[in-house]
Amino acid sequence: MTEGRVLKGVEFARTDGPGSRPLLLDLYLPEPAGSGAENRPGAAEPLRPAIVHFHGGGWRVGARSSLGPVTDGFGLTPFVVLTEAGFVVASADYRLSAEAVYPAQLHDAQAAVRWLRVHAASYGVDPNRIYAWGDSAGGHLASLVGLIGGDSRVAAVAAWYPPTDLNRMGEQALPDAVARASDPGSREEQLIGTVLAEEPQKAAAASPVSYVGPHAPPFLLVHGTADRFVPAAQSETLAAELEKAGAAVELLLLDGADHMWSLPDGSPAAAAKALAATVSFLRRQSGIP
Repeated sequence: MTEGRVLKGVEFARTDGPGSRPLLLDLYLPEPAGSGAENRPGAAEPLRPAIVHFHGGGWRVGARSSLGPVTDGFGLTPFVVLTEAGFVVASADYRLSAEAVYPAQLHDAQAAVRWLRVHAASYGVDPNRIYAWGDSAGGHLASLVGLIGGDSRVAAVAAWYPPTDLNRMGEQALPDAVARASDPGSREEQLIGTVLAEEPQKAAAASPVSYVGPHAPPFLLVHGTADRFVPAAQSETLAAELEKAGAAVELLLLDGADHMWSLPDGSPAAAAKALAATVSFLRRQSGIP
């Protein structure tokens, strides 16, 4: 990125209670529009659409501005790609499960969206064209933000391999799964702070499928069919519920791709397809040609 077009470590909220600390995001800004009639001296810059990104890591690890070690290793620079497409991108941290259980993560994600909307004018953002995007645990949070709405509403959601129905996630796992939601002490159980089977109502409260309705914004769900961490059936389940509710949804299943778009040959082909589909979807939603 051109120097000065990335703002690192911007505080968007503070955690509550003892040991309060700042929550930070990185802000990626497109280059100013090129020369043209609309850019005469004194002419205002057009407002940009914006994306709030939430990272993955099983709600236990991970940090803003990352899509996980495997995806990052492909060198596809998705934040650069999106800013070059005309989007402002904010990649936000949230409290991990060792620090606080759900719904703290949702509250932090919602706070990031609210912060961007409040400060939209400062960064040339169109407050009506703010979108949520996330991968894995971040896709789960992006989906919840989109479906719950309210003052942290977003205009569309793109989610990569998101957990969507915690109560069914274990039974949907592939035979060669590396991790199952039903495993003792699973990532999902650490998220909600209890055993899933013992308190299914808590699992349901943390599941995007519980909030589907005709109010849902447009969704893009992208998932690998060989995902051994989050089964592709999770995206299929959410897509089916969205369709049933009459909401707009696109489901893209990438054959043979594991979590973080790993392929047997080690190539970035699946990651490149996922990124291209995401850029295309968000451009269509925002009206960028």
